[in-house]
Amino acid sequence: MTDHRRRPPRRAQGELEASVLSALREADGPATAGWVQERLGGGLAYTTVITILTRLLAKGAVTRERSGRSFAWLPVSDEAGLAAHRMRRVLDAEHDREAVLASFVTGLGPDDERLLRELLGQHPHDDAPSPPPNSTPAGPPAQSPPAAGPPPQSPPAGPPAERRARPRPRPGADGED
Repeated sequence: MTDHRRRPPRRAQGELEASVLSALREADGPATAGWVQERLGGGLAYTTVITILTRLLAKGAVTRERSGRSFAWLPVSDEAGLAAHRMRRVLDAEHDREAVLASFVTGLGPDDERLLRELLGQHPHDDAPSPPPNSTPAGPPAQSPPAAGPPPQSPPAGPPAERRARPRPRPGADGED
């Protein structure tokens, strides 16, 4: 016999995490997984909510504190912080960061590129940020004092006991004079 019930469509990546974060931000304080489950509705299993909260904890998006035998959860970041974390994770998985970032920036529209430049502290027509005015040091450069005598010599290699254990040859003791 075949089950003819339709499954709900799969959620987009990160959609559940964003929903859980949103529910936590609506709470008046720390919230339990059960409270989040009720708030989200939609028939999510308690274990699913716990899994999402645990993943968010590993990403640094939430914190938790003991509440009886359970935990109460607090949001640390919002959806933007979570998206930024995903972007960093993708970037960290690549070998050529420069190529990935260059490709990303090249694919941005003019408005996003302008916004990114503003966020980085540059103006759209500058190649590099200009140094602040009067950034020369005040006074002559500091010089280190001249060395007094030869540099100290390193002690011979090996533990001190091994160095002392070898007897020194006495003149004439080996038959050679």
